[in-house]
Amino acid sequence: MTQTMVSLRGIYKIFGPNDKELLHHVQNGMGKEELMEKYKHILALNNINIDIQAEKITVVMGLSGSGKSTLIRHLNRLIEPTEGEICLLGEDLTVLSEVDIRKTRQEMMSMVFQKFALLPHETVLKNVGMPLSVRGMDEADCDKEASKWIDRVGLKGYEDSYPWQLSGGMQQRVGVARALTANTPIMLMDEAFSALDPLIRTDIQDLLLELQKELQKTIIFITHDLDEALKLADYLVILKDGYVVQQGEPQHILMNPNDPYIEDFVSDINRARVLRVRSIMAPLGDGKLPLDAHGEVDVNDTLESMILRSGGDTSHTYVVKDGGKTVGTLDMNELVRALVPRVASETTTRQS
Repeated sequence: MTQTMVSLRGIYKIFGPNDKELLHHVQNGMGKEELMEKYKHILALNNINIDIQAEKITVVMGLSGSGKSTLIRHLNRLIEPTEGEICLLGEDLTVLSEVDIRKTRQEMMSMVFQKFALLPHETVLKNVGMPLSVRGMDEADCDKEASKWIDRVGLKGYEDSYPWQLSGGMQQRVGVARALTANTPIMLMDEAFSALDPLIRTDIQDLLLELQKELQKTIIFITHDLDEALKLADYLVILKDGYVVQQGEPQHILMNPNDPYIEDFVSDINRARVLRVRSIMAPLGDGKLPLDAHGEVDVNDTLESMILRSGGDTSHTYVVKDGGKTVGTLDMNELVRALVPRVASETTTRQS
């Protein structure tokens, strides 16, 4: 059973000198625009409730101003909530002293920033070893541990280089190596790859997924890019104007958007490349398998791969396997129907 690493309960954040006095207005239904117009305060987070599972990648996404970067900075209390609880393995971080929260940051949470945040006067080796150095570890041990992670992120041979001598993609690899050197169970990644060129960005995403298979960190990843979110997320949270519009397993959200805002988000996604067989298969049910099945497929095969395999023939049916277990069937007609997204404007028209 998956363990909950971090729980956010009733988190509100209002920026402004009278945040606590104005909180009751928000709790009684006042929105972001009205709060700004009447009181010149900014509503950044509105009653956030999220359970972040251990050893999984939770992606929080939304457009600019949705509150996603504010949210991640609440997890290590770089920003204090106006109200609510932030529980790490059951302990409420909001009541910790400054000394205790600093210790929690060092031992439990590392952070990878969008702008790399490397020290320009230090070498790659010293930048990567910094989390251990600030804990008082011996320099030789710091260098040994840092060298290991520099090698793992593909930068062996650059230990004595300085950040200004590296490309953007290489600098971000240094940032990832530094977070891994900290050896914390939680990694916070705030728009960590958004400043990179598309091809480099894809490479770093692949590197993160490869490392995650082995290390099983609890990763909270912030992005405004849905393609990136769907690629990385085990669990997806979508924010708008400071509140959670929808959260859940990414495949489920893509197939079952619960709001026109999200329908607009997912309408332009290449569904064949993103959707998996498990999302559209028919469960095994009574255990009867089709006699005319054209073979076996894996639950995690993409729909794109199935289109290629079937040659586009919608009459084909396949038996779906999860490991060695038969779990369902795939009808290519259902696959074709799944490729057509619901359109928010059409939904609105039907409801009016």
